[in-house]
Amino acid sequence: MRIVFTGGHHTSALPVLKILADHTDIQVVWYGHKHSLKHDKNTTLEYIDITSLGIPFFELKAGKFYKTYDPIRLAKIPYGFFQALYLLIKHKPDLIMSFGGYLALPVVLAGYILGIPSITHEQTVVSGFANKLIARFAKRILITWPSSAKYFPKDKTVLTGIPIRSEIFKVTSSNFAVNKDLPTLYITGGKTGSHKINTVFGDLMGDLLDKVNIIHQCGDYSQTGDFEKLTEQYNRIKHTHSGLYILRKFVLQDEIGEAFGKADIVVARAGAHIVYDLAALNKPCILIPIPWVSHNEQYKNALVLKEAGIAEILSEDKLTHKTLQACIEDMLSNLVNYRSAHAQTLVKSNADKAIVDEIFKFKV
Repeated sequence: MRIVFTGGHHTSALPVLKILADHTDIQVVWYGHKHSLKHDKNTTLEYIDITSLGIPFFELKAGKFYKTYDPIRLAKIPYGFFQALYLLIKHKPDLIMSFGGYLALPVVLAGYILGIPSITHEQTVVSGFANKLIARFAKRILITWPSSAKYFPKDKTVLTGIPIRSEIFKVTSSNFAVNKDLPTLYITGGKTGSHKINTVFGDLMGDLLDKVNIIHQCGDYSQTGDFEKLTEQYNRIKHTHSGLYILRKFVLQDEIGEAFGKADIVVARAGAHIVYDLAALNKPCILIPIPWVSHNEQYKNALVLKEAGIAEILSEDKLTHKTLQACIEDMLSNLVNYRSAHAQTLVKSNADKAIVDEIFKFKV
């Protein structure tokens, strides 16, 4: 059986791919982003993770039309469809496994025209525009949250949850040496990083490092050069502060358990994966949702954890080094109030196995 994996949420796919790797009769290829942002010269974490598993990776240049007025990006919509059509004819898969987003849409649509069945996975509390279209052509729709069921046909919708990487629960590295007398923050702007959050933390670094250690995943966008700027800022002050600042472009799979394990607070965007991971870990967090994403989905993701009692939400329009510092210091002084057993009840275990079971229903 040959399966094409695609979509904007590759982290969801990793635990599924690891199970499928034990089945010698399954062949997998991946259609994805090699470069995440416009004009970026550096490769994505998606490309790094997938190719490290030995899976053939094919770059897809798809466009999106939600809140997009750039004619070049709009031109990529038909281009992405015909590219997907060509690749599917070339690879002749038995199934398409989509993990959502505009990248998956042309693949699922081209597959539908070619008679190739597809399964799609919805990660967020709401359904984005692309996934609503994908759902019309998919044979099975797998959802993370019960509240998402209302967006899809009941007869082909299955509640699975998001596959959780086992690595987040165990420490297998020793790459983040911190001052054990201080609490630790883990800052992540998602797999591409966040220039806005990086800039604010650059301004805030000196005010925090006598009170905390910081593990910071800043991304690797070549146009902003945040990694180099933050390194330079820290080098200027590192000998005058007791807290340690550990900067990474990416926190890799074998390091993620250590980063989460050492963190007393996580500061992050509110994408589906980080929200689910934080719920599973019952980890106090400050969430800064991206305001311009489809249907305000990140804010709605963040609201799930705020209502569960482990999160505070700081809107991007109010994000400054002063507001973020106040939020961090307030949470540090009240950490006991951000431990809630309810958060972990939101998480479904064995989602990876549930998804594999659905895939095997299409095995030929």
